[in-house]
Amino acid sequence: MKVDIKGHTTTLRNTQGDCLAFLDKVTTQYQSYKEQNLILDMSQDKDITLKEIKLFGDLSKMHKKAKKSFVIVVDGIDFNAVPSKMTVVPSLLEAHDIIEMEEIERDLGF
Repeated sequence: MKVDIKGHTTTLRNTQGDCLAFLDKVTTQYQSYKEQNLILDMSQDKDITLKEIKLFGDLSKMHKKAKKSFVIVVDGIDFNAVPSKMTVVPSLLEAHDIIEMEEIERDLGF
């Protein structure tokens, strides 16, 4: 797992290609990142499935409840099938854009 911190956003990159091991690492180290907006970059894993992405649902819900953004970057899936409570985008640029928009919404009180 590669960690990249920029300002109020932490990007965690899955470098192993094993979704379950990545979920386990993120969950066990969550206390280190809970004050930051999180981007989980799994774009390197070309074989990831929607079922595996849904495994991050509880973590996403907990993070968003704390008024922080939680965005997953994956390419090559059906984005219409992703649960509406999760934020999944195809590129890092879009992930950063989503976080900026959500920060503005929080600043405005939405």
